[in-house]
Amino acid sequence: MKICIFCSANSAIDPDYFTATEELGRWTGENGHTIVFGGCNLGLMECIGRTARSHGATTVGVVPTKVEESGRRSDHIDVHIPCDNLSDRKDLMVAQSDVFVALPGGIGTLDEIFTVAAAGTIGYHSKRVILYNIKGFWDSLIALMDDLQNRGMIRGDWKNRIQVAENLSQLIALL
Repeated sequence: MKICIFCSANSAIDPDYFTATEELGRWTGENGHTIVFGGCNLGLMECIGRTARSHGATTVGVVPTKVEESGRRSDHIDVHIPCDNLSDRKDLMVAQSDVFVALPGGIGTLDEIFTVAAAGTIGYHSKRVILYNIKGFWDSLIALMDDLQNRGMIRGDWKNRIQVAENLSQLIALL
């Protein structure tokens, strides 16, 4: 399976996020999966690339030119796919992946989650996003989505496009 990981490129975050990311990376490698990620050498991005690859996963880095120019490309990439910008990056990640897992992240991660989910709602694909809710990281987003659902702003059930896993066992079951 080709699992795309959306996540933070910041390193000064809760160490438990790195521990959970390493567990996921280890599982993907030991089970013969491929990781598709943003290819940056910082934060959880570097962590997932390094750990998955060191445990046997193939890693696909979709790397914008701005990341390349600033010297922030990860050394843990087996297949390098350069792209012009973040819009291209998302399109290429969707084309390369079977499913998407959102680890803790910021604005970029939110953009990726909703780009994939929105495209699915109008029929461009039927791929799922799974929020890996490490230490309740996504609780406020889940509450927002429930509120939008209750206000009639989301057609259907948002959980048909975006699922939630509270731990690695739940994540593996959803994958």
